[in-house]
Amino acid sequence: MAILRALAFGYFMKFFVITIFCALQLVACSESRISVDAIKGKTMGTTYSILWAPKLSVSLSGTIQSEIDSLLMSLNSQMSTYDPNSELSLFNSKKAPASQEISTQFSDVINLSLSLSELTGGLFDVTVGPLVNVWGFGPDKTPIKAPTSKKIHEILRNIGSQGISLNQGVLSKTDPRYIDLSAIAKGYAVDAVAELLDQHDINDYLVEIGGEMKAKGVKSPGVSWKIAIETPDLLVRKVHKILPVTDISIATSGDYRNYFELEGRRYSHSINPKTGKPVEHSLASVTILDESCARADALATAMLVMGMDKAKEFSELNDIKAYLIVRDQEGEFIEHLSPAFAGWLSP
Repeated sequence: MAILRALAFGYFMKFFVITIFCALQLVACSESRISVDAIKGKTMGTTYSILWAPKLSVSLSGTIQSEIDSLLMSLNSQMSTYDPNSELSLFNSKKAPASQEISTQFSDVINLSLSLSELTGGLFDVTVGPLVNVWGFGPDKTPIKAPTSKKIHEILRNIGSQGISLNQGVLSKTDPRYIDLSAIAKGYAVDAVAELLDQHDINDYLVEIGGEMKAKGVKSPGVSWKIAIETPDLLVRKVHKILPVTDISIATSGDYRNYFELEGRRYSHSINPKTGKPVEHSLASVTILDESCARADALATAMLVMGMDKAKEFSELNDIKAYLIVRDQEGEFIEHLSPAFAGWLSP
């Protein structure tokens, strides 16, 4: 019997490749006089951690956390594939052709998803969920095994963002389609929480949900927020690079946490929607910086699918701040900074 190892906990989860743990450690190691509020909780099948400075009163902090929890519950009720009663699940359950009026935030995510699908030539595709499921990485909890070529070909008939459309808040599908927003929804939630903090006139914060982040302002005068990018090592968790950040969103996608091994072959959770198969190349990690965390989240996913050469070309052509890590034949890691990322670091 083949030995099989699985680390599959959900579609396109980033597994804290940028870790709030490291950020919190960095906060703890800074000057003791720095006063920072820290709250945390659970959402979207993962966790969130939020830091802001300076500290607020206990009652106001509690009020803000309640508002954040309510906001995240609302987003989950719109876009979760794990909740059978969510707007997304109800849409997925309809037989094509079908239409459904959806919430404003859900519409925002679909609009951005369709735009990024076009930008990436279909490599970011929110309809790829059935392929993710059949490979054992989705909410269906399919037994982890390699599907046959015939099965993949059958599923590919129902993959493609061209089968869905959005018009004035009405989501439609002309052909059978199953939408999964896991590669963009957490980033969108980060943006939404950041907007809520802005409304409370909190100008210095670090928001993290499932590994996706947004930083604004500073931790204290002269002291920036710092985040850690993880080394894409299959066996050991360690920090590869520490970045000081402000007024930017950060998202990372990697091939080294969510995978399974079968008969000596490793299968990544990153599925190419064109081939229907897990990617097989040397690009191990993609970190994207962008004003929008939702956009960074989606682009990190798509560029990991592209592979090193195409990701480099894509980042340069579209002025994307990308930090790429390649695994060479000896198992060593080589980093590449896009011109936009290098320019962002320079100041």
